[in-house]
Amino acid sequence: MPKVTKKTLNCRGRLVSLETPVVMGILNSTPDSFFAGSRISLEKTVDTAQKMLADGATFLDIGGYSTRPGAAEVSPDEESDRVLPVIEAILASFPDALLSVDTFRASVARQAVDAGAVLVNDVGGGTLDPAMFDTVATLGVPYVLMHMRGTPATMQSMTTYQNLVTDLLDELAVRLAALRALGQKDVLIDPGFGFAKTPEQNFFLLNQLDAFDLFDEPLLVGLSRKTTIWKTLKISADEALNGTTVLNTIALMKGASILRVHDVREAVEAIKLTQQLTFF
Repeated sequence: MPKVTKKTLNCRGRLVSLETPVVMGILNSTPDSFFAGSRISLEKTVDTAQKMLADGATFLDIGGYSTRPGAAEVSPDEESDRVLPVIEAILASFPDALLSVDTFRASVARQAVDAGAVLVNDVGGGTLDPAMFDTVATLGVPYVLMHMRGTPATMQSMTTYQNLVTDLLDELAVRLAALRALGQKDVLIDPGFGFAKTPEQNFFLLNQLDAFDLFDEPLLVGLSRKTTIWKTLKISADEALNGTTVLNTIALMKGASILRVHDVREAVEAIKLTQQLTFF
């Protein structure tokens, strides 16, 4: 299996090992996320978090802004109002839980970290809020640098590349250098499956995933129940768990360090089984 030089994340003084890949569970405090099963109400937050943690999630990723194509715009204040109570409720019941905030807004990231989040997951990779890089570097928490072009509303019209993998590497390298110049230490790379990429491009990207070893940074992969799976199989997102596990397994074989998923137990099982191959 491909190897990554960086093996730990410093989450506000707590070292998280990535020697063995880990799972990030998705909790969407939104009414319109593409997969209904990931949407939570504040009343169900603690029960959902408890199940994910019991199933083996290392991180819980809290989002208050749906980035699916055609999703409604949400103000920064509304996004914070969705995210912060969820963070507070989970930490009140599970003080040791490692929470990530899924946001492209620096103001929401800062408030979430102040509330107890230990990681910022930015689908915009710093392109949607010019204050994000300065903010996350100041906060001193790990940062997920994801590749995307345009905005959630325009990204699917921006899928033309000269060479998909080379273009992604070049674009991410510029952003990574900017983060390093600000003193950001822990960075995870997310190739951005489904963001400014067609289903065919997503499969090509997955097959070439080990090219991202170039960065010597941990890879976060988010393929869970995405359009690439269910449109290819001519099913619905609700039926895409098996397809998700297949693609997650391939991602693990090609070096993924974190799987961001809706279904934690199945992802943990995929990790346990693929890890057995390292003994041979």
